[in-house]
Amino acid sequence: MLQLEFPNYTFKIKNNGNGDYIFDEIRKKYIKLTKEEWVRQNCVKFLINEKNFPSVLINIEKTIKINKLSKRYDIVVYKPDGGIKLLVECKSPEIKINQKTFDQIAVYNMNLKSEQLMVTNGLEHYYCEINYENKCYTFLKDIKTK
Repeated sequence: MLQLEFPNYTFKIKNNGNGDYIFDEIRKKYIKLTKEEWVRQNCVKFLINEKNFPSVLINIEKTIKINKLSKRYDIVVYKPDGGIKLLVECKSPEIKINQKTFDQIAVYNMNLKSEQLMVTNGLEHYYCEINYENKCYTFLKDIKTK
């Protein structure tokens, strides 16, 4: 797979005759290895190994209802109190991060109310912090872990 702008991590990958599958440590099962899944799995390792978020506080690809429509977020990092610390939107490396990407994560966040957002295609990463009181956001150089 393509080298991403994450540290090099070791993954369990197997081929069952129908393509490659990567072991997801959060979901505890093998997942079809697509380009987007490669970004998602590298991002999860980054959040655990570099940012020290406990794996038990990370959730992947869960369905949420937005205006009666079912949507799936990529990654959520919970706070110990159950609130959401970080919402992550992952894209395939050939997908350019643009306003549409930010609009997508903003719509998801209307329901989730995360403190921070991260958008990544594995090659570019963008972080922002949400200020709900002042109804604005600030772009960050990195994720705030505290």
